[in-house]
Amino acid sequence: MTSLIEDYVNRVDFDSYEDFHKNFKITYPDNFNFGFDVIDKYAEIDPEKIALIWTNDEDEKHTFTFSDVKKYSNKIANFFTKKGIKKGDKVMLTLKNRYEFWFTMVALHKIGAVAIPATHMLKLHDIDFRIKNANVKLIVTVEEDRLIPDYEEAQKELGTDLVKCVIERDLDGWINFNKAIEEESDEFERLTGDDEVLADDISLIYFTSGTSGLPKMVAHKQTYGLGHIPTAKYWHKVEEDGIHHTAADTGWGKAVWGNFYGQWIAGSAVFIYDYDRFNGIKLLEKVIENKVNTFCAPPTIYRFLIKENIKGYDFSNIHHVTTAGEPLPPEVSKRFKEISGLRIK
Repeated sequence: MTSLIEDYVNRVDFDSYEDFHKNFKITYPDNFNFGFDVIDKYAEIDPEKIALIWTNDEDEKHTFTFSDVKKYSNKIANFFTKKGIKKGDKVMLTLKNRYEFWFTMVALHKIGAVAIPATHMLKLHDIDFRIKNANVKLIVTVEEDRLIPDYEEAQKELGTDLVKCVIERDLDGWINFNKAIEEESDEFERLTGDDEVLADDISLIYFTSGTSGLPKMVAHKQTYGLGHIPTAKYWHKVEEDGIHHTAADTGWGKAVWGNFYGQWIAGSAVFIYDYDRFNGIKLLEKVIENKVNTFCAPPTIYRFLIKENIKGYDFSNIHHVTTAGEPLPPEVSKRFKEISGLRIK
């Protein structure tokens, strides 16, 4: 069993919340980089450790080790570098739950470029607003609904020199992302000098929903992932060499604090279901089939599940369930516990 959590915290076990509040500390070097110091270190000390288990509605399934994540993130980092992406440049990702999202995030951290994850449900004006205000240099997207034509129209309207990459497609004016990265080296050295990535450098930007005016950019440093060690370890209660799943699209912040940073630092794999259209029963079946140990979902999903006939489902591999995003009705929590034996935290 391997975990890097003790590389960054002074203690793991605490007697009480007061003990945790008083004594828990996170430490890190001035040049902390999630890509090199977490992903590549796991690849060095435990190369076959499972990082990501991915499936979709076509029953395509991939299991990636930390060595795989290192290899693909290095290929992507080399590709981005050849396209002129450097420290501080902004790269927008509309990838739904494609496994390439995780590799690409790691690659951007290694370069010191800034990731801007976004939902695939954006409209033309949303895309235009983000590209313009963030000065986006490159995008990586799935082909979904109107994303491709809207990106093209936004580029035309803004007159920007935008590098456009699409997942597993050959389209005029677009780079087939998967083909392009396969041609790259899987070695990428840590940058030094003026290009060195530091812990205080911005690595991630999310746009707010815009419910109180225009969307605003919220920036996070390289250390953002370390801040979610408590999320994974003490709330989700992920297990070393276990499997965690948080139900979230990569366009939302919940995806990275629920399926990425803290979970990997604490030594858990993450399970991802890349569905075409959400179906709660199918999600539950995938979670059970893939032996997920810890699970997080918004109350809406639990509300859906208790209305279905799930009494016969085997919850024995699931040890801890959590929720966030909206109020949890007491009757939902009570009924789910009656069916599954699990109390939602």
